[in-house]
Amino acid sequence: MTELRGRFDTLGAALRARFIERDALVEAALAALVAGQHLLIIGPPGTAKSQLADALCGALDGAVGFSWLLTRFTTPEELFGPISLRGLEQDRYTRITDGKLPRAHVVFLDEVFKANSAILNALLTVMNERRFHDGPSAQAIPLRTLVGASNELPDEDELLALYDRFLVRVVVDFIDEDFRFVKLLTMDDPPPLPTITLAQLDAARAAAASLPVDAQLLRDLPALRRALRERGVTASDRRWKQSLGYLRAAAWLAGRDAVGEADLPLLRHVLWSAPEEREEVEAALDALLSGEQTEVRALLFQARELAGYPDRFDRDDLRARAALEVYTKLGLLRDEAKGHQKAARGRGRALAAIEAAIDEIEGLRAQVQRHLTKPLQ
Repeated sequence: MTELRGRFDTLGAALRARFIERDALVEAALAALVAGQHLLIIGPPGTAKSQLADALCGALDGAVGFSWLLTRFTTPEELFGPISLRGLEQDRYTRITDGKLPRAHVVFLDEVFKANSAILNALLTVMNERRFHDGPSAQAIPLRTLVGASNELPDEDELLALYDRFLVRVVVDFIDEDFRFVKLLTMDDPPPLPTITLAQLDAARAAAASLPVDAQLLRDLPALRRALRERGVTASDRRWKQSLGYLRAAAWLAGRDAVGEADLPLLRHVLWSAPEEREEVEAALDALLSGEQTEVRALLFQARELAGYPDRFDRDDLRARAALEVYTKLGLLRDEAKGHQKAARGRGRALAAIEAAIDEIEGLRAQVQRHLTKPLQ
């Protein structure tokens, strides 16, 4: 299991390096993949939605992928295959599914809410039951995860059932920070992604499903549900149930032996439906966790990105000056994280995730310090 988890760690690092300012999306996508849940990415065109789905499929050794852009005029044949003429000659209504969605392990549907009624019912069965009705029989399909993308949320009642099938919903936008934007413009073509076999994915899924749930978390979840109801946000019992499997996957990927409060922040991708509910879910989670873990997590993301800044310079003197600036900033981030650690300890919250983040920031600081030992020229 340690070796297997290491493979996912390596894949996650490679995906974060490839997709700038998409750490949260990568984390959510890998957890959805291990949990066997479907992922919806909401954002404008050009925000790497399709590339992430392609990367997920490419990282699965032996997996078959299927991608399609839906329109109001998309026909069932485009997704599920043409009707078999030979079958019709034998009074059987079947489709030729070679190269189509029913044969795929990872599916990406762009503009997924453009699905018309002729496609909708089949998609619901595919996503919910992992089965495809081909003529009189329903066949099991190898689907591991379906990734949907859309510029907007559905506003038609008939699409709400499809929307609900996406347990994990992540909103993305164009790159915000200037230094990350420059990094995107100047980065070289990424190397090939490390791969994971389908058998290894299934082993990871089984291992994650067996993780126990911490008693504190079982007290936190009812409290979170009450807090959300007070804010006018209601998630179905099914969504709460499925979210526990998603949290198990996240905990396993993070190397934890049980699902605990360190995994709760991932529910920000699960418990909202309308756009205005996102902030309410974030606020309720922050209130439950007293904000410490969320704040430290944000500090760690900053630290990770700062640590690589000196390596962008070819000259030793420029690299050393950049390292000195980064070294100082990392020290400030560490001190701020320790302040949150102290506050969390005073409230009796679990400290493992915060302490791990502080240790990582210290490690990044030591990594940057190596540039300071070189003399300036």
